[in-house]
Amino acid sequence: MKLIFLTLLVIIGITDSRSEQYEVVEPADTVFALAGEDFILPCSVKPNISVVDMRVEWFRPDLKNSLVHLYEDHDDRNTNQSQSYRERTKLNHQELQRGNASLKLSSVQVSDEGRYKCLIQSKSWSVNATVNVRVEAVAGSPPVITVDGFDHSERLHLQCESEGWNPEPDLEWLDSEGVRLSSETTEMQRNTDGFSVKHTITVQHRDDKIHCRVKLKHHMLETLIVTSSKSFNPWRTSIILSSIAVVLIVIAGILLAAFVRKTREHDELQNENTGKKQECDELQKEKDRIQQELNKQKEENRKQRENNARLQNENQKIKRERDELQKEKNRIQQVLNKQKEKSKQ
Repeated sequence: MKLIFLTLLVIIGITDSRSEQYEVVEPADTVFALAGEDFILPCSVKPNISVVDMRVEWFRPDLKNSLVHLYEDHDDRNTNQSQSYRERTKLNHQELQRGNASLKLSSVQVSDEGRYKCLIQSKSWSVNATVNVRVEAVAGSPPVITVDGFDHSERLHLQCESEGWNPEPDLEWLDSEGVRLSSETTEMQRNTDGFSVKHTITVQHRDDKIHCRVKLKHHMLETLIVTSSKSFNPWRTSIILSSIAVVLIVIAGILLAAFVRKTREHDELQNENTGKKQECDELQKEKDRIQQELNKQKEENRKQRENNARLQNENQKIKRERDELQKEKNRIQQVLNKQKEKSKQ
């Protein structure tokens, strides 16, 4: 018994010592990927041994549907793979023979940013590594300046917006001399395409040029708007004309809606009257049919009465004839009786 126990301890010790011999190589710092390009998530075993017969799993611990890629039983098993990674991941099976379980991720998206786990598991031991990924967009969309309106002091309200950046970009307003202007309101939002930024500012129309600039590291996009008096008046006129056009369109829309509603009500009323007229016609037809049946019944009753009267007359006639025949029979019988009496005498 002691010998068996010692043998088990030795086997466990050997297994532990074998598992302690291997470790997974992971990046010490965050790795950066460019949106739209291919990227390699690094993960390898040290010392270099074949992991072809092992289980290799890449997953995102921060997501509900966390499976990124699964290799098991000498093949890729991605039935339960997260939908956002379908057809975008690949393991080099030849590199697995050298202990390299790095995963190729194609067409990197902003949503790919986050923490990844690489798990390499054999029957007797397992190791894992963590890879933190930061996705950078090459550049977002060019900034777009729109005029929100103007106040009684002829100050112009401007808005600048740009989207598709990652990480967050810096947006700034500059006057014609390159002096930075303070934004009144700032708004930052993030979606699957990256960050969108929106800033507003109010300027005097005498400022010749206003620049909106968006920067992210060495990327910079800029848009210019001219706000001088010569260009401001057309802006003001166009805004007024646009407002009038919008009001006229709204009024036309209301009138058209009212006309359509009235037309629909008229059609419905006409259809209702037509339906009622059809019902009246049907009732009149039914009335005429009933009247015809009544007249027919009256005619049959009249004929029946005439037949009854004719039959009664004939019966009376037959009765009279029968009475006369009976009288004649009686008379003849009397004559016969008299003749019999005479013959006896």
